[in-house]
Amino acid sequence: MKEVMNTAKEKMQKTVNVLDKDFAAIRAGRANPNVLDKVTVDYYGTPTPIGQMATVSVAEARVLTIQPWDKTQLKPIEKAIQASDIGINPTNDGSMLRLM
Repeated sequence: MKEVMNTAKEKMQKTVNVLDKDFAAIRAGRANPNVLDKVTVDYYGTPTPIGQMATVSVAEARVLTIQPWDKTQLKPIEKAIQASDIGINPTNDGSMLRLM
């Protein structure tokens, strides 16, 4: 009986963790960097999440800024965001991207 309870607890905890991730990506008025978690960029032949190749921060209440560590990746990041299904168009100022 304890074995069944432990298995059920593990499965329920995994379900709660997935639900937390899904809730974190919801767009609800305030800028949230977790919206970009599912967007990947082709970084020298490897699909890489934006958070692993750039600094993503909240500049204002409704503005996300993305500043890549490698400035040559600014255009590929912009194209990946435009191709994704998040529905936000980035603004490129030459050194960083702004998402409003």
